[in-house]
Amino acid sequence: MSKLEKIQTELQAKHIEAVLVTSEYNRRYVSGFTGTSGVALILPNKAYFVTDFRYTEQAAKQAQGYEVVRHVGPIYETVNQLLEKDGVSRLAFEEAYVTVAEFHQLEKQIQAKLEPIAGFFEEMRHFKSEEELQAIRKACEIADAAFAHILTFIKPGITELEVSNELEFFMRRQGATSSSFDTIVASGLRSALPHGVASEKVLEKGDFITMDYGCYYDGYCSDMTRTVALGEPSEKLKEIYQVTLEAQLKVIKELKPGMTGIQADKIARDHIAAHGYGEAFGHSLGHGIGLEIHEGPNLSVKSPAALRPGNVVTDEPGIYLPGIGGVRIEDDLLITESGNEVLTKAPKELIIL
Repeated sequence: MSKLEKIQTELQAKHIEAVLVTSEYNRRYVSGFTGTSGVALILPNKAYFVTDFRYTEQAAKQAQGYEVVRHVGPIYETVNQLLEKDGVSRLAFEEAYVTVAEFHQLEKQIQAKLEPIAGFFEEMRHFKSEEELQAIRKACEIADAAFAHILTFIKPGITELEVSNELEFFMRRQGATSSSFDTIVASGLRSALPHGVASEKVLEKGDFITMDYGCYYDGYCSDMTRTVALGEPSEKLKEIYQVTLEAQLKVIKELKPGMTGIQADKIARDHIAAHGYGEAFGHSLGHGIGLEIHEGPNLSVKSPAALRPGNVVTDEPGIYLPGIGGVRIEDDLLITESGNEVLTKAPKELIIL
């Protein structure tokens, strides 16, 4: 069964006459379309992709299973014509992605009753197909290769920003289309900043350097963090590195389907707290990745949903000590039928450059 057929089956099960997909990531998910203008209109027995003259040829190639319709006037007027042609009286729309101004446009141009829905496609995106996993695996391979490369680049006297740029340039040379997010390179005392985006700070001997980065490949992303030492670090930094690594590895050992996000988070949190650093681990353990760098399911104290095979999540505990430094170690994990598979393979034992 194709992705479109699965969506249509869900529409029938939920008694949804038609759904309008306008958000960028969900539009790509349902249709495969990578352009910037267009909407997908899906009914239980047919599907349309409405776009303008710039993208009709592209949509015809990418949106398999869809009838491509070119709009000349306002796009929602064309959508309304299709709804009237097919006798649709109720139209579902993505409430989380429609602004007030856009909703007023829908009200004005579409005669069908508008019904907001939330989480319909996001829930489906939690479970990756083999095709999606191939892209994620490649994005992870590129991130791994970037780590091996950056170890040969790092030296005292260069800046965090230079490290960040080199990571991005390297990943693009390996086939990545872009970084997954603004690359984090935080060194020395700045390594205590969980989201210390690369700055002009110069790398110095004794620094811990935390690098949190990833890339997009064929629309899907990777997300990996490694912390390395530039010269011999302090005993305190070595200690928190070891505690963080033990917590991260413990999650890998125990994470399996049926476990909730709360339970997964607790594995790492309890270990770190048992060593006296509970207050220094202030963020959640992880999150899902896919078309977006942050999507469901989440591994946190607020996530009671159970993990299922096909989920891809991050495992990223950290310890952050202001005035001293910090550590984060992160891998991307695929939930399997019996446990999990680590998709990012770069070494994690403390590396002293």
